[in-house]
Order: sequence, then structure tokens, then C-alpha cells
Amino acid sequence: MGLSRLAALHGVATSYSPSADATVSVPDGTVVAVLAALGVDAATPEAVREALAAAESAAGSRLLPPTVVVWTGEPLPAALAALPPGTELTVRPEEAGSPPPPPMRTPDGDTDPAVSRPAGGSVPDSAPGRVPGSAPGAVDPVPAPGWWAEPPLGVHRLTVRAPERPAESCTLVVAPARVPQPPARSHGFLVQLYSLLSARSWGMGDLGDLADLASWSGRCLGAGFVQVNPLHAAVLGSPTDPSPYRPSSRRFPDPVHLRVESVPEYGHAPDRTTLDDLRRRAGELSDGVLNKGALIDRDAVWELKRQALVLLVDVPLTPGRRAAYCDFLAEQGQALEDHALWCALAEVHGSDWHTWPAGLRDPRSRETARARGELLDRVDFHCRLAWLTDTQLADAQRAARDAGMAVGIVHDLAVGVHPGGADTWAQQDAFAHGMSVGAPPDAFNARGQDWGLPPWRPDALAASGYAPFRGLLRGILGRAGALRIDHVMGLFRLWWVPQGRPPTEGTYVSQDAEAMLAVLVLEAHRAGAVVMGEDLGTVEPGVCEALARRGVLGTSVLWFERDWSGTGRPLAPEEWREDCLATATTHDLPSTAARLTGDHVTLRHRLGLLTRPLDQERTEDGADTAQWLGLLSRLGLLPEGGGDEEAAVRAVHRFLLRTPARMAGVWLPDTIGDRRPQNLPGTWDEYPNWRLPIADAEGHPVTLEELAASPRLHRLMEVLHPRQEPPGARTAPPGARPS
Repeated sequence: MGLSRLAALHGVATSYSPSADATVSVPDGTVVAVLAALGVDAATPEAVREALAAAESAAGSRLLPPTVVVWTGEPLPAALAALPPGTELTVRPEEAGSPPPPPMRTPDGDTDPAVSRPAGGSVPDSAPGRVPGSAPGAVDPVPAPGWWAEPPLGVHRLTVRAPERPAESCTLVVAPARVPQPPARSHGFLVQLYSLLSARSWGMGDLGDLADLASWSGRCLGAGFVQVNPLHAAVLGSPTDPSPYRPSSRRFPDPVHLRVESVPEYGHAPDRTTLDDLRRRAGELSDGVLNKGALIDRDAVWELKRQALVLLVDVPLTPGRRAAYCDFLAEQGQALEDHALWCALAEVHGSDWHTWPAGLRDPRSRETARARGELLDRVDFHCRLAWLTDTQLADAQRAARDAGMAVGIVHDLAVGVHPGGADTWAQQDAFAHGMSVGAPPDAFNARGQDWGLPPWRPDALAASGYAPFRGLLRGILGRAGALRIDHVMGLFRLWWVPQGRPPTEGTYVSQDAEAMLAVLVLEAHRAGAVVMGEDLGTVEPGVCEALARRGVLGTSVLWFERDWSGTGRPLAPEEWREDCLATATTHDLPSTAARLTGDHVTLRHRLGLLTRPLDQERTEDGADTAQWLGLLSRLGLLPEGGGDEEAAVRAVHRFLLRTPARMAGVWLPDTIGDRRPQNLPGTWDEYPNWRLPIADAEGHPVTLEELAASPRLHRLMEVLHPRQEPPGARTAPPGARPS
């Protein structure tokens, strides 16, 4: 009992429920290892008793938790409302130099007249303080104690002094009730950027291609957004991990996505011969991918771009660009300096900082400070690349909004980072070393999953006022119209796997979900960005409701939308939730064409991934698909009848438009019938994950220019955005010549 109580006080689960009728106990060894990663010694019964006594004493002596969240327009949290009479509260504002608000004091008597708090954000109909029947999105004043003077939005430091008690402080997060919402229903594309090559690409899709896709699809197809894979900085070295979901840093973008010719200094570089040769070699890379069956080679692309960027960084900046660069350095501060220094050190000592000389493993050591001076030019080089990439990200979002997109670029936030990368080196105190994030065993994977990503320590986040999370969000949201959060359930809890143990011997560790959500809502509000979460898979009860209350959209994938608690049959469109991004597939799932034809089963059989006989898998998959096609036909969405795969793809998207979903996403490869998945979970060398270009139904790679002219694409997009003929216009007959 002592170990279970100690674990509970630190948010560590000692059991979990993979289904409603099953409970699995977590091994004591796992609990002890996880507690150790949180700085709690539970190795012996005596250690457990001492740690438990200390934890209970600390919890019982505090008036406030480590973090207090105040939602604008909603009642005060219980911790504030229950402060003893005569308690003085002082707030140190987040913004340096801002004058602190006057101290507040709880009344000395037993009663306190309530006042109406001004509406500062919108709340859903179910939120406390909502008057039944009032308009959705509106806010009604909520009674608050008369002594409470709400601080401005932000993350502040709150100190309370109660009579006959020592003063204590905590983090105070004041946040709007909800994140910004999409202005209207919209459709858009989902794409893995590296896979979208154009005639100007250097062997893989880049930020110039992203801006062009957004501009074209917004102007010509009525698209409201383009969602991309994570563009986080990858771990340096060759070969690097091609997965965009295991980066070195989530705070800064990867310069491999730069469009080199769009850097203003490109036109002024004196060594034109070398640049022309690099462009020629880049063209050969693209030709190999597009015409000769080669895979996208990120390392080869980066080597060419790195050589070109060395030449461009030597070109003096104009006064205006120098000023902009200095502003960027000041805005990013220590975080950018640490990231750039890790990059410079990785060039010398390798990409895993755990193997560096001992003195360099500490970012604040004297040895590291000396290395910073010795590598100053390389540090500045990597700072410059971060600035250039940030600028082109802003250009892409500007192009999207100029094209009429209501949202623009939707960036993707990966679950975590590589254990040897820049973030874990610079923020060592924030990570739980010796732990990895993953997933417990479930119906789809009996062995569970270990993703090789060290988790943040919830206690360290709270102690820092959530500084790492806030900095991460600000870095991404500043150049985004929206943010997709991969495995959004991680805001609530994560499955930790101790090093050396299988994923089946992991356990859940809880976050302060209220605080994580408040920081997310606050930063999204400041950026004016929509937020959506990938909430597929094992979802803890109440998570979807909590996210919806704060305006975070969910993700609904057609093939998974069934009446799981009843008949198991596909959900009718009107039964889908409204607050979501609805789509037919994702980067981890088969394309729609592959799903409809059963090609995904054949592929998994060829790779030896099936756990049952092929005929059995095909029969079950065919029955699943037939149910959906039957529903599409009954709804009149498949007028062409069965047997036409392209027509069925269109019918699937007609169905998505019938749902109330706020956003409908079209997997860009679906527009031309690509049957290959970009990622096949459970494979490594068996399948070229993250290295395939977008291709047509025959597997021939297609450029952005060819895709924009594709008749098949335009037939599909007619479903989502019918062309409006201007008054008096008529369609000329085939073959007619303009007069």
C-alpha cells in the first residue's frame, strides 16, 4: 500500500485498464524505476516510508498546488476560493517591467459579496456560468468573490500570505476559456512536405513548394488550409532518422526545408560556378526520385543545401536584414544559442551528446563555454539557418492568407524528441532520463510500443512555470494558422517505459492537464491560431470532452467512425462530432485507394506483417469496406455505382462533407490515386517509410506542377469546391478554339 500511495501522489499509475472490463497491474519494478526518474527513491521499504512521509507532509502543508489555473469568465478554482480569511495575494506579472497589480486580500469575515467578472472569452454551453439557452460561444458574467481582481492573461507568479502561516508561491496561469475557432467550415490538403517535389525542388519538397501549394489551392480550389508533417529540426549526422516525428528539437525548424534560391543573398553570392554546380546535382537528385525509382535521400539533399548555404551566409546582410536578424536573435535568446551550439558540437563530436567529452555534456559548464567561443562561427551559421527557415515559414503562411485561406498552414507538433538531440541536452532537468514514451498493449499491438522519446517530467515543468512548453508553442504558433498536436492525449498522461524493459512493462504518468491545457489555450490565443489534436487510439475517459470544452478540435478518420458501443456499424454522417478535422486517412494509414481495393492487406502480407492467414484478412477487410460502400450508396453519394475506385474515393469525400465537421482534410496523395502509405507502422528497413514521393495510381511520381494539372485531382476537388461559372459564361465544347 505504501508504494501505491507514494506512486499516486506523484501521478504514477500502479494499474491500468486496456478495456472497460479489464484491469492490469503494473510491476513494482516499473513503479520504482519511474519514481526514480522523478527523483523519488522507492528502492527499499524504508525509502518508500521516508518518501511517502515527505510527500504527504508537503502536500498537507501547502495552501496551493504548484500551479493554479484561472479561466477567464469561469469561477475561481477551489484552491483560491478556499483560502483562509485575511490571506494576502500578490501577483508578479509575466512581462518583465510590467507594474504588479495591487495586492488582494480575502475578507476577514465569513461572507464576501460576489461581483460579476467581465466576459473575457467564450465558453461552451456546458461550462459553469452558462445560462441555459444562451447563444453558443457567448459568455455570461460569472459570480466571483469581491476581493478578486483578475490579473491580465499570462503565466504569473502568485504569492499568498495567510495569517500565522509561512508565505508560499505558485505558478498562476490566466487563460481565455477557449482557443480561437475556424471562422467557417473549410476543406484543405494534408501532405508530407518532403514528398511534394516540384520542378524547382532540390530532391525533396521544400518551403517554396509549400507556399506554392497553398497559393494555388487557396486561389483555385477554395482550400482553407494545408496541413504538413512536423518540420522540426532533425538530428544531424548521416544516415539521419528520416522520421519527422523523432526530431532533435521541436523548438526550431529544420533548414533542410529551405528553398535556397529564395534566400535574398542567393543573387549576390560571388561563387556562381559552385552554386550552379550544386543546383545541377540537386536536379539529378530530383530526376532520380521522379524518373528512376530512387527514394528521397534527405542526407544527400542536406549536404547540397549545406554547401550552398555556407556560400550564402558569407554574403554581407543589408542593414535592414541585419536588423531583422538581430531582432530574431534577441527574441529567441538562450534557447536558440543552445540549439545552435548543440549543432556546432554535433558536427565535431557526433549527434548523441551522451557520447561527448564529459565536460561538454553539461550546457552550462566551463568546457562548454570555452567551446562556444571556439565554435563561434559555426554557432552563428546555425543561428542564421534558423532565422532563414523561420522567415520562409512566415512567407508560406503569408502566401496562404493572401490566397484567401481562412486558416493557412497547419503545423504538426511531434510527441517528443530524440534522446540524444538538442532539446534533451539543453533542457536536461526537464526530461525523465532512462524513460521512453510509448503505448500500452492493445487490440492492434499486443506487444505495446516504445517510441524511443524521453518524456518531460511533470514536476520539472511545473517548477519552471511550464517554460519549455511555452517556448515550444510560441516558436511554432508564431508562423502557423493552426497547430495539430500528435497524440494529444499526452497533455493528460503518457505511457512511460523504463529503459531495458519491454513496452508491456510500462505505466501511465499523469500530467497536470489543467495547466497544460491552459498554457496551450493562452499561447494559441496570443497567436490567433486554431488547435486540433490527434485523439485516435486509446483515449482516457473525459479527455475528448475536456479538449472540446477548451475549443481544441479532434480528429475523426472515416474508417474508425463506427458505433463501437452498439451495433459496430459505420456512423451516419449526422452522428459525427462537429468539433473535429474529418478525413479519410492519415500518414500512418493506408491511402483511400489502397483501402478500397485491399492493396494495403496485400502489402502487409508481402512484408510478413499479418498475424492471420491472408484469406481471412482479406475477407474481414472486404466486409469492412463493403459496409462503408453500402452506406455511401444508400445515401446517394455513389451515383457511379460499385467497381469504380476513383468514384468511390469521391464518394468518401462527399460523405465527409455531409458530416458537421468544422474542417475536412483531403490526403493529397488521394487526389491522384496513390496507393502507397507514407509510413507503415511496425516496419523499419522492410519499407521505405518517410522517403516516398507522391505518385499516381500506377506508382509514377508526380510533381506539384503535374498534380495541379491532374484531371483526376480536379474531378475530386469538384466535390469539395464546385466551380462557379460567372453570369453569362458557358462552357465551350471540346476542341473549340478561343475567338
